[in-house]
Amino acid sequence: MIRGDRCKVARMRNLTLLVALALPLAGCAESAAAPSRATGSAVKIHNALIEKGRFGRSKIRVMQPRFITIHATQNFAPSADARAHARMLQSGSLKGPKNSLGFVTWHFTVDQDSVWQSLPTNEQGQHADYEGPGNRSSIGIEMCENRGNSRARTTDRTARLTAELMQHHNIPLRNVVPHQHWPMVRFADGRHLRQKNCPHFLMDNGRPGKKWNTFINQVDRYRKQL
Repeated sequence: MIRGDRCKVARMRNLTLLVALALPLAGCAESAAAPSRATGSAVKIHNALIEKGRFGRSKIRVMQPRFITIHATQNFAPSADARAHARMLQSGSLKGPKNSLGFVTWHFTVDQDSVWQSLPTNEQGQHADYEGPGNRSSIGIEMCENRGNSRARTTDRTARLTAELMQHHNIPLRNVVPHQHWPMVRFADGRHLRQKNCPHFLMDNGRPGKKWNTFINQVDRYRKQL
C-alpha cells in the first residue's frame, strides 16, 4: 500500500477520535491540518496540535475533562483568526511567565468559519487560572474577535462545539463556565488574582448574567439535537 493510501485509511480509522483526543493520523504529519469531522458532528475540526515536547507541550499533564471554559481572545487585528492563533501556539509565540510551563495554551480556537485544535482534550492547558483547577480539569475554547469576523457566527459555532464536547466527555451543562469563573493562582508566588472579565462580551458588568444565560441556552439547544 502506498503512503497516500495509508494516510487515507488512517484518516478514516481515526475520524471519530479527533474531537476527543486529537490523535495525529497514523503515518501522516500532525500539522497537516486537514479538516476532519467527528461522527454525527456539525463542526469541522482542523488539527493543528502543538508539537509534543515543545513549547506549551514541553510537559504533558494528563487530565479527565470535567469542565469547558469559554474565553474571548480580545485580539482585534484583522489577521487574528482561528488559524493564526493556532499557529501562534504551535510556534510558542504566546508566553505565559505566570504559569509553570512558560507558555499560554488552550484546546480550541473558533472564528466565524472554522475551529482549530491545538491540544488533545485529555491534556491540561494553561488558559484559565495558571495552576488552579480550571487548567487541571477544563477544556479551553477561545473565541476570535478579529476585525471583520462575525461575533454572532463565532458564538454560534462555539455553542455547537461546546455541545459536542459535552456529549463526548459527559460534561453537564452546569460545568460549562466562563473564564471569569476561575480565580487565578499565580505560579511564581501563589498569589490569588481576581477573576478576569472574560469572555467580556458575554458578561454583564464583569459577571455572568443575561448574555451568558443566552449563550448557555444556545449550547443546551444544540446538545438536545445530538
